Amino acid sequence: MMGVLACFCALLLLGSAMHKILSRERMLGAVRQLTGTTTVTALLLLVIAGVVEIFAGLALLIAPLQVVGAVAAALLWTGYALALARRLGRSVDCGCDLIAKAKPVDAAAVARPALLAVVVLLTLLSPERAWSLETPFAAVALLALYIGASELLAIPRPHWRHA
Repeated sequence: MMGVLACFCALLLLGSAMHKILSRERMLGAVRQLTGTTTVTALLLLVIAGVVEIFAGLALLIAPLQVVGAVAAALLWTGYALALARRLGRSVDCGCDLIAKAKPVDAAAVARPALLAVVVLLTLLSPERAWSLETPFAAVALLALYIGASELLAIPRPHWRHA
C-alpha cells in the first residue's frame, strides 16, 4: 500500500508542476495573493515550487531517493498549508483547483495540503517499498478520486453541502 501512496503523491506533485507550467499567469496571481509579495518574488517562488514538485515527484518514484522526495514534498505541502492559513477567511484563487475562481479560504483548503504532507510522510513508515504491477494503476485511481473530490469541493455553495 505504501508504494501506491508514494506513487499517488508523485503523480499529484508532477501534475501540480504541470498545472503551474500550463497556467502560469493564474498560478502567478495565486502566489501573489497567498504570499502578498511582488510579481518578481512571486515568480521566483512559483518557479521554486514547481522545481521542488518535479524533484520530489521523481524522487518518490526512485527507491533510494524516496526519503528525500517525501521530506521535500512534506515541506512544500506544509508551506502551502501555512500560506493558506495566513489567508483564512479571505477570498482568493489559491490555484488549488482546476477551476479559476476566487473563493474564501476555509479550514478544508488549509487541511488539504497539511493532510497530503502527513500522507507522504506515512509512505516512509513501511520498510516494504517494492512495487507490483497494479501499483501505478491503483495510484492513478486514487489520483482520479482525489481530483474528483477536490473539484466537487470547489463548487461554490452546492445545495448538497447545506442539506
